[in-house]
Amino acid sequence: MSIIAPATETEDESSDFVPLTAAQAQALRAQNPSISPWWVVAGQVLVGVLVALAAWGVSGNRTVALSAACGALAVVIPAALFARGVAGQFASANPGSAVLGFFVWEFVKIVVTVGVMFTSHRLVKDLSWPAMLVGLVVTMKVYWVALAVKRKSHPVQNETLNGKSN
Repeated sequence: MSIIAPATETEDESSDFVPLTAAQAQALRAQNPSISPWWVVAGQVLVGVLVALAAWGVSGNRTVALSAACGALAVVIPAALFARGVAGQFASANPGSAVLGFFVWEFVKIVVTVGVMFTSHRLVKDLSWPAMLVGLVVTMKVYWVALAVKRKSHPVQNETLNGKSN
């Protein structure tokens, strides 16, 4: 036996949702352009170089700088592969393939990250794990910086969404 509650209000009466007009949607897209994943990768490269130089400057040890650089590479290389994968021509063929592609490229990113860390351990004699982890974590934080910069540079304004212009 199933119990179904009778509908007392229509969907239009109970919902505060108002769809945007084409002009409002275009204005919203213009106010909030998407950030290119390649800008994030470029930021990660820059931060990775800075972290490696800072590690070298602080420690005076080439191995510590290489370790920090390896940590940065463990973020940059997978991020570049991920950006290439999700921005490819088949990425937006349909929503299902886009979601599947996202998960496949995220898995590739994890495997490549572990592979770079393992290879670094094999190639760099006396690898400094703390320096490598600092390089990895600091470079990874570029995602948050890019998100914060985008959020501050283009705030959503309700007046435009309601049909009023500034």
